[in-house]
Amino acid sequence: MQIGAAAIAKIAEMICGDQPFQFFPYRSSSYLTRFFVDLDLDYVHDGSTRRVWVREVLDELNRRQSPDNMPSPEMVKVIEYLLHPDHFLFDDKVDRDKALEAVTSSLKTNDLTISVQANGTVRLLPANGEFVSTSFEEIPTERVITFKPSVFQVPAKKLNEKLISVMMPFNAGFNGTYSAITRVADYMSLECKRADDIWDNSTFIQDIFDLIFCSKVVVVDFTGKNPNVMYETGIAHTLGKTVIPITQSLDDIPSDLGHHRALKYYPNEEGLRNLSNELYKRLQVIYKQNT
Repeated sequence: MQIGAAAIAKIAEMICGDQPFQFFPYRSSSYLTRFFVDLDLDYVHDGSTRRVWVREVLDELNRRQSPDNMPSPEMVKVIEYLLHPDHFLFDDKVDRDKALEAVTSSLKTNDLTISVQANGTVRLLPANGEFVSTSFEEIPTERVITFKPSVFQVPAKKLNEKLISVMMPFNAGFNGTYSAITRVADYMSLECKRADDIWDNSTFIQDIFDLIFCSKVVVVDFTGKNPNVMYETGIAHTLGKTVIPITQSLDDIPSDLGHHRALKYYPNEEGLRNLSNELYKRLQVIYKQNT
């Protein structure tokens, strides 16, 4: 089936975040491109009027082959991604409840409905339909090794499953970045610490080692190619920690680490909000939390 033209027009406005759907995230040209790229759909905004361009893209997706009682798989992905809870975090200007209501109302005449899942994501269904999904399975560890460091003392403390440690330059310019990270940790009921939050040992580097040792996740900010952060990243990798690299410039990532995916961010209000959103997505996968 194909979605009707009126609903397609409304969905285009929702993706843009334009009136009368300003309770959706506003997406500029680059973020419209990113919206479709995130869905593995190769569309790049050409500079034309945003809602007109989005509608043309949706019209094309809507014409693709589909099951008898459902839109094309690409249109289904677009609608479900439009309502993904991650888009509505850390932004007081958006309202997911209104967004859910708006999409549901737009699709009624097409005999489609929205079902909110336990983890907050949505599924597009026929009015009398149902989806059943499966969970991911962890890949077992194949080899375990032990080691005895000579530079550090192995702490008597245990691993804290809820602890996220942050390795970044000690510079006031990174306070906003740290706040963006702690905001996510607080939202997920996790702990977040930097080395300057503790003073348990006579040497600073031992405090850093203890913090990394006890953490489940280590966020490292490569901005500025800070040598201490590079060293701390090596410790985290050696200890087998889950490392999440972030940076303001991909050029600051050493070539030996270039194959690791990093979260690039801009040190402004919008950029830090986006960092919180992307970090939240990554931590959800790591912790498999249904928040």
